[in-house]
Amino acid sequence: MSLSPQHQTLFRDSQMAQRQARFKEAEDGYRRLLAEGAPREPVLQALTQLYFQTNRPDDAAQCLRDLIKATPGQLAYYDHLIQLHERMGQVKEAAGVYKALLARAPTLANSWFNLARLQKQMRQYDEALASYAEALRRGIDGPEEVHLNRGVIYADCLMQPDWAEKELAQALALNPRYEPALLNLANLQEERGAKEEALATYGKLLGAAPGHAEALARYANLRGVPSPEDPLVYRLKKAADNPSTDLPGKTSLRFALGKVLDGCGAYDAAFDQYGQANQLSRQAGASYDRQAQERLTDALITTFSADWFEGLTPVSDASPVFICGMFRSGSTLLEQVLAAHDAITAGGELDFWADTVRTELSPFPATVLHMAEADRKMLADRYEALIERLYPGARLVTDKRPDNFLYVGLIKSLFPRARIIHTRRNVLDNCLSVYFLHLGASMGYATDLLDTGHYWREQERLMDHWKSLFEDTITSFDYDAFVKAPESELRPLLGFLGLDWDDKCLSFHTLQNVVKTASYWQVRQPLYKSSSGRWHNYERHLGPLRKILGVEGD
Repeated sequence: MSLSPQHQTLFRDSQMAQRQARFKEAEDGYRRLLAEGAPREPVLQALTQLYFQTNRPDDAAQCLRDLIKATPGQLAYYDHLIQLHERMGQVKEAAGVYKALLARAPTLANSWFNLARLQKQMRQYDEALASYAEALRRGIDGPEEVHLNRGVIYADCLMQPDWAEKELAQALALNPRYEPALLNLANLQEERGAKEEALATYGKLLGAAPGHAEALARYANLRGVPSPEDPLVYRLKKAADNPSTDLPGKTSLRFALGKVLDGCGAYDAAFDQYGQANQLSRQAGASYDRQAQERLTDALITTFSADWFEGLTPVSDASPVFICGMFRSGSTLLEQVLAAHDAITAGGELDFWADTVRTELSPFPATVLHMAEADRKMLADRYEALIERLYPGARLVTDKRPDNFLYVGLIKSLFPRARIIHTRRNVLDNCLSVYFLHLGASMGYATDLLDTGHYWREQERLMDHWKSLFEDTITSFDYDAFVKAPESELRPLLGFLGLDWDDKCLSFHTLQNVVKTASYWQVRQPLYKSSSGRWHNYERHLGPLRKILGVEGD
């Protein structure tokens, strides 16, 4: 239906006002057209454009919804609305539009794929798997990518490695040279302790793609070298120096060089490579703001005060177990040791609290002060449901994401009986180990030794606060003391968890479980002491770090 002559005049006048930036006049004109019964589609299109020009995304979204209602057969409007919701970070709303689109046009395989992607973001893992399956059923192009994504959900979200391997095998059956599937398969084999299989898979990937920097770095990390003259060292350096290697690849290769040189005792050369690696890493990630970290610690201490906790009504009598502290402070070893006990299941590094704080509770911690009792109960129920879903029937599950130390106040506000284990080790060893590990771009403190030392001090300051509030339900685990006298250190820790002694805890390295941290090979070995005092190998590089920490080293 076209516009009447009268409506055409008003439409032209509104467009002229829009071009001359008289946007309120233009909006009023378009709204009059709608009120007078003019054909909706051209007017709503013009209004949508106006709202985009004036940065009014909510109004633009409403116009697109009105366009879909007025012309449901025009599928492009669904796509425009989805893109708008995604730009606004409205994942749930975007997924809802995909569902409406697929109800009208169920053969759109790519839309099933994209719906699955959003469902995974929302932790709707079963729904995501079903949507990916629908994409396959609808004949999506590149089905190996769908199997890869299903494998990631099984491996990283549902903790079902057998199903993950099956999906990766299906991806590789469709495309034997599919690099992402080969890389993920090798990584999964490492996590399961299958060293020879992982080396073979990395080798297969490097045979198909000799310049694959990440595969070469991981292969070198796994294989190691007997001396700095090993050909693998030359190969790593050549790849790292290659101008065509991208920044992430160069970074991984430099970290790998540091690791293999450290492993064969070339400590000065290793430190140099780690320095280059962290310099590259700083280019890709956010820098560390010491003052911002101090303000966060202050805010957490002020917000989660003894007086505030006294006024809270408990919302759960569950007693979950958390292992937290600095990264590289022995948390993976401890979790593996505890997981050998018949009553304990290793939960790994769950991202529940970090994700919740970043999304629902932003700006944290201020929002926690205004949470209603019903909201706190709902959050506690969601966490308990997640643990039950991932580890059905488990008696005790350890949640060992180290930086959960930031969220102890939130956790305790929901679970007063939660038990917290704070992992600690020699601070110089700890800071070096963090500096030597390729952590995520968000962990800017890890790319500079002095920043790492500052972060360690803030972590200790905050943990001291938590211990002052919850001394009966927080205990410390000393990595260095444990490797010297494991049983005498472990017995009181098991008592803290209400458990009897279990000899199997000292045979932790024989567990056939999945370990999803950088320490997965260390915990496959019997207990060893070589990581304690490692800082001595780098003593001449640590003067500034010692100064900021105020320690002599031992």
